[in-house]
Amino acid sequence: MSIQLFKPKFRNEEIMEHIQECLDKGWTGLGYKTVEIENEWKKYTGLPNAHFVNSNTSGIHLACKILKDANKWNDGDEVITTPLTFVSSNHGIIYSNLHPVFADVDEYLCLDPESVERNITKKTRAVLFVGIGGNMGQFSKILHLCKKYNLKLILDAAHMSGTWFTQIVEGGSSLEHAGQGADVSVFSFQAVKNLPTADSGMICFKNEDYDQLARKLSWLGITKDTYQRSNDKGNYKWEYDLVDVGYKYHGNSIMASMALVGLKYLEEDNEMRRNICKMYDEGFSGSGVETIPLSDETTISSRHLYQIRVRNRNQTMEFLNNNDIFPGVHYRDNTNYKIYSYAKGNCPYSHKISEEVISLPLHLFLSKDNIQNVIEKVIKSTNI
Repeated sequence: MSIQLFKPKFRNEEIMEHIQECLDKGWTGLGYKTVEIENEWKKYTGLPNAHFVNSNTSGIHLACKILKDANKWNDGDEVITTPLTFVSSNHGIIYSNLHPVFADVDEYLCLDPESVERNITKKTRAVLFVGIGGNMGQFSKILHLCKKYNLKLILDAAHMSGTWFTQIVEGGSSLEHAGQGADVSVFSFQAVKNLPTADSGMICFKNEDYDQLARKLSWLGITKDTYQRSNDKGNYKWEYDLVDVGYKYHGNSIMASMALVGLKYLEEDNEMRRNICKMYDEGFSGSGVETIPLSDETTISSRHLYQIRVRNRNQTMEFLNNNDIFPGVHYRDNTNYKIYSYAKGNCPYSHKISEEVISLPLHLFLSKDNIQNVIEKVIKSTNI
């Protein structure tokens, strides 16, 4: 039997109960369950605002656009970002007519603060930090730089549902969910994420006014959505205004139903992922296989990915595939793509990593035998 990279776990009966409610009420779109998942997400994370959208990609675009418009940035102003991410992180910058400036990554595969600081110019307006695999990297140093240079901080938290870190506060410390400190955080509930739906996400602004603006822009710029209007009384609840040209980015109640059940089991599922990663760690210990470390800031990682570095990746991938093990690559250096090739060569460590990194199978259906098989085959492949 083949061992896949990802295989999401759904609690079908519980999900169908929520969806049946939607069908019985005749309400499957924006509102009802989307309001419920927003409230539950705020309760779970402690973040002050949360808006359910149809994807992380939409959320990144909204984050860039709203920060740009609210702060009167110009077209062509710069956002420092990473080349080691899924392309949607950087597409969201371009959607807003801003310019991605690539900084290098550190040993945690997150933005290197020293490289970020070297890339700050008079046109720099924000930093987009990607918590790859659920890792916090050197987030606190990035946050310090943003405060020092008066930059906005966008957290692409696509992999970070259930990542917790220790926040130092006056008189002690507290455990905080990823997203605290950033001006806006965007999470993904895409099909293979830790909290899987078919596709959806959550955008969480620190500023409540920006949250309200995100709600309008995600529903075509309409000042009052259909769910709000359905609760109005009187004969004119169909009336609304348009102030901005918006997008069709809102989430729906079917996806929210899936997310509500997933959130209920998120901590339990992430603990299983951490246990799998622990087995990988133990299996690779002393083998010569180089694993990607967790940063000291990541008190509890969501462990969306388990990544290793190998010098002979093509050979390793072919060997594993031939043995019915199907790993992945997260990610290809974005500057290898034509639209980002203007920055090729600017981030040598990211480029080197992108040619060596492999993501091993990590999901809740893996057995101990599966994990042991992966470990043995990886070690064998690197010694061929």
